[in-house]
Amino acid sequence: MDVNTTLIVSARLLMFSTIYSRMWDDMMDSTGDAQPRTTQKPRGRHPDKRLTAVRVRTLKTPGRYADGNGLYLFVDPSGAKRWVWRGTINRKRCDLGLGSAQLVSLADARDKAEDHRRKVRKGENPLAEKRREHRSVPTFKNAATQVHAAHSATFRNAKHKAQWLASLKADIFPVFGERPVSAIESADVLKALSPIWTTKPETARRLKQRIKVVLDWAKASGFRSGDNPTDGLTNVLPRHRGDPKHHSALPYQVVPTFIAGLKTAETSESIRLAFELLILTATRTNEVLRATWAEVDLNAKVWTIPGARMKTGREHRVPLSARAVEILKRAQACADDGPYVFPGRTRTKPLSNMAFLMLLRRLKHNTITTHGFRSSFRDWAADKTNFPTAVCEAALAHTLRDKTEAAYNRTDLFDRRRELMDTWAKFATAKPAEVVSIRA
Repeated sequence: MDVNTTLIVSARLLMFSTIYSRMWDDMMDSTGDAQPRTTQKPRGRHPDKRLTAVRVRTLKTPGRYADGNGLYLFVDPSGAKRWVWRGTINRKRCDLGLGSAQLVSLADARDKAEDHRRKVRKGENPLAEKRREHRSVPTFKNAATQVHAAHSATFRNAKHKAQWLASLKADIFPVFGERPVSAIESADVLKALSPIWTTKPETARRLKQRIKVVLDWAKASGFRSGDNPTDGLTNVLPRHRGDPKHHSALPYQVVPTFIAGLKTAETSESIRLAFELLILTATRTNEVLRATWAEVDLNAKVWTIPGARMKTGREHRVPLSARAVEILKRAQACADDGPYVFPGRTRTKPLSNMAFLMLLRRLKHNTITTHGFRSSFRDWAADKTNFPTAVCEAALAHTLRDKTEAAYNRTDLFDRRRELMDTWAKFATAKPAEVVSIRA
């Protein structure tokens, strides 16, 4: 071999040595520690289970620490530690995060790294699988929107439908709305509910129930597994103190006096008639205000409220007393051929929800509510009549709490309720007794 040939061969060997050294330096640090880049090939065996649990816990110097088989521990300048598996997929070097070292142990990280290696040897692509998984699992916000859309047909009214999602947007979405439903834990729910648990207890309880519904849907849809994060939270949250607040009610003994004054109240006749009908039928405000003539059968003396307008979602037949029929006939005479029994300013719209409240204020009854007259009726029925509880509860369209009794009681007790409501109307519309002072 001549001198020129020798020089050419030496130059090529030097070039290949330099390239190989740089490639090796890019692949891994065989010492297992974070060190400056070197142009020399590291000596020694490839690392294999180089790290220990104690070392993982005590490492503080930022850098990359090799454990072997492509598993690395990264220590960030902030002190955060994370696992990364580094391998070659489709002839490209790829890094796959395996999670925080605080949540994933060394043993679990090794298992995950080995699982990735097996998949690569079989020709699978763990990186693509991970990307598909993150795309397919919806965020809590998206899941809640889907649940809301699916349940929208079952909501009692438009207000409840709007509030269901609005409450989540206000208090829950800012905390974990963008997190995948598979990653939500009890700590996330606790963090969201704690600020309002004692200040807005009723809202917090409703939000807890709505979160539970969304996460139950996610589990049923295959997006998460295990227990619902809302389970058991009530045990760690502060207890709500105080008795539940009930609607302020007028004592039933004063109802006849109230109705007598109602007939001369300074308001429209339509409002006076509607309010008296509400008292005599023990119905709710919206049930009376939105009543239509299509629901009323004056000949049969029955007012049938469709399930869509009832709190329970079930149709409710209301027996009409003689005085209730008089009220409806008077309202019919004043009507302008509109669909509503008690129209508002225009024939196509019902009375405002504020109509009864303003009337109570004019009558100087600022401490009671319209809904409270249902309590007045129930107290009267319990104190002054012998009608069974089931009949009284059916008159209020309440659902029986005893599930066994409810299963066997399939009638709406209409005939007994007619007798009850006739008795109530006679009591409520009786003229207040006139008190005469007698001189000694």
